[in-house]
Amino acid sequence: MTENPFRSVLFAPGNRAEMLAKLPNSQPDAAVIDLEDATPENQKLESRAIARNAISNLTKLHPNLPLFVRINPVSTSFFADDVIEGLRPELTGVVVPKLASEEEITTVVEAIEAAGCGHLAIMAGIETVAGVVEARVVTAHPRVAWCYFGAEDYIVDLGGTRTTGNHEVAVARAQVAQAARLGRVHAIDMVVTDFNDDSRFLKELEEARSLGFTGKLCIHPNQVPLAHKGFSPSEEELVWASRVINAWETAIAQGRASIQVDGAMVDEPIAQRAKHYLSMVNTRDNTKD
Repeated sequence: MTENPFRSVLFAPGNRAEMLAKLPNSQPDAAVIDLEDATPENQKLESRAIARNAISNLTKLHPNLPLFVRINPVSTSFFADDVIEGLRPELTGVVVPKLASEEEITTVVEAIEAAGCGHLAIMAGIETVAGVVEARVVTAHPRVAWCYFGAEDYIVDLGGTRTTGNHEVAVARAQVAQAARLGRVHAIDMVVTDFNDDSRFLKELEEARSLGFTGKLCIHPNQVPLAHKGFSPSEEELVWASRVINAWETAIAQGRASIQVDGAMVDEPIAQRAKHYLSMVNTRDNTKD
């Protein structure tokens, strides 16, 4: 994985200049100007101009904030103009929703290269039945650096019913996480549409982290600090990890590969988990200004 993980990815509508200007205020790990779902169809043209202006301002004032634009899907009539008029080389990357095949990614790459933005990395939206089934293909593409699972669109495409229990998306969610791991890209979890429901956000965050997701999509600034806390190892986890690694290294030097720490068995997989907790802190520290 060559790109840094994003614990929070905060979206704001592309047609709302005042909201775009506030994107950095909550200090998200990444910010997205949304030309897709959050922008009405009759304001797509206007939103591209607003997005261009916002990109210029945000990249000058906040050069260390990873900034993306989410364009409309390849299959829509808005795609080509979004690429030509909505993207700028200063961006960190482009968010492309509803990707489901290598051919679609090729279309995206060719379009952004023709627009002079060929260096931009892709954050792939996996949010259709076909996308979930072909997730391994999407995440394996060399231009994809991150992916996210879009539960709402997936359920619409599936013809199912969305519930707060998330049982209907459990399999798809796990498949996306597995595909991300195989493709060596970072997986970002679905949105919580009720941005006043902190308890649901925290519950889903815990589920997502246990599945291997490294961050969560945010649609409100108040969700950002929740994501940062939840996708960072706790003090208890760090203390445990340090104890485990110290004991493990001593044991390995003595020719032992299975020990006890705090009354629990520690072997290679447990030691690797402890190392992962510590590496999460080191990675985040290295990205600070």
